Amino acid sequence: MDANAKVSAIVPAYNEAERIAAVLEPLTRAACVDEVIVVDDGSTDATAEVARRFPVKVVRLHKNVGKAAALDRGVREARNDVFLFLDADLVGLTPEHVETLVRAYVETGADMVIGVFRSGRLNTDLAQTIAPYLSGQRVLSRRVWERLRASYDVSKRLEYGIETALMKLSVKEDWREERVELEGVTHVMKEEKRGLAQGLKERLRMYGNVLKLLFSRMG
Repeated sequence: MDANAKVSAIVPAYNEAERIAAVLEPLTRAACVDEVIVVDDGSTDATAEVARRFPVKVVRLHKNVGKAAALDRGVREARNDVFLFLDADLVGLTPEHVETLVRAYVETGADMVIGVFRSGRLNTDLAQTIAPYLSGQRVLSRRVWERLRASYDVSKRLEYGIETALMKLSVKEDWREERVELEGVTHVMKEEKRGLAQGLKERLRMYGNVLKLLFSRMG
């Protein structure tokens, strides 16, 4: 990647009004990011209103379409060809973490950089040690995203399977990947956001979606 290439950060968000500021505040202070796009994926809370307090572009979707389609909308809105994807519920993110992710992409020439939680909290550290490919923190190019779009229908509700789809395509096409440890970063768990019963239901749906993508055939 050209060291002078500009980066568009894309943050898909669904009902993250209470948490998204903790992501946008450090993200908008990172010098390596040229623009920030928040895709409000049909939220029923004040996610979009909170996002508009920051110097970002907010795209509101009228209905919840899932993470893959929300990211794709952000890609279509972006003015640059290098993308930084970040989840909207991160805890402990700093501008230095953002700089580290982008710098790794620039310096290694990787097709995709993946950020992995470290020393944030035990359960999220363990989850990403076991399955780092499920991390939503990534840097990749428009070319790579177009390869994904050619292999999967991202307009469908891939939801949490988008990371699995990227992993499968990376293995198939032998992409060069780099992993970056994000010290002190974690995220709010679904059970904490939605309550134990609803959070567990969403978690099981997430795992089901991941398994479905793992065993599906690419187009």
